[in-house]
Amino acid sequence: MTARALPSPSQARLLALALAAAAGLGAGCGTPRPTAAGGALTGGWVDLTDPRHWRSDGGDAFPSGWALEDDALTRTADGVGGDLVSRETYGDFELALEWRVAPCGNSGIFYRGAEGGEAIYNTAPEMQVLDNTCHSDAEVPSHTAGAAYDLYVPTADATRPAGEWNEVRILARGAHVEHWLNGVTIVEFEQGSAEWNARVAASKFVDEPGFGTYMDGLIGLQDHGDLIAFRRIRIRRLD
Repeated sequence: MTARALPSPSQARLLALALAAAAGLGAGCGTPRPTAAGGALTGGWVDLTDPRHWRSDGGDAFPSGWALEDDALTRTADGVGGDLVSRETYGDFELALEWRVAPCGNSGIFYRGAEGGEAIYNTAPEMQVLDNTCHSDAEVPSHTAGAAYDLYVPTADATRPAGEWNEVRILARGAHVEHWLNGVTIVEFEQGSAEWNARVAASKFVDEPGFGTYMDGLIGLQDHGDLIAFRRIRIRRLD
């Protein structure tokens, strides 16, 4: 019998991620597929990709620096940008979307952000969006793609290369929150728990008294100055 070569560490990692994703999808727990064969949304899902669902953070209009291009909400090279926030608030929810960032780019997905005068990043937890290969934030584990930014480190690097689409699922039910990336659960925490409060106290949000205290709030898409696109943005309420 011919001997077979053992896989390299990188090949083994990719195989493990693929198996984990397949197992999650088989159990109905991976990145959701909320559409029927004809493309219609099912199971209470609502499509948020249309710009009419969004406005600028601190304003009421959809900013000129964002556009719907090829069925994706895209931060373009022209116009006035800024973070986008949803026109509705969400408490317990399941959010699914795909993101694609430019090489060495940075962005984020906010949730449960306060309405009012505060910028969304002052109150909302963030699932980090990042090109881990060359952005300087990747030097800080809690700033890598999929992290609960500056709070919880992803258990794996499940990212696809810059320029490719990455599938996200954020589940928030009561205090329990999960971050999924490309079919892999990479972050879990209990919002407002003693552990959460200790991590916030040790983070850059220590001087933001309202940070992470809201259990119902806005969804946000971050403009960090890099080209970023979000597509297939779907949400369903769980409350």
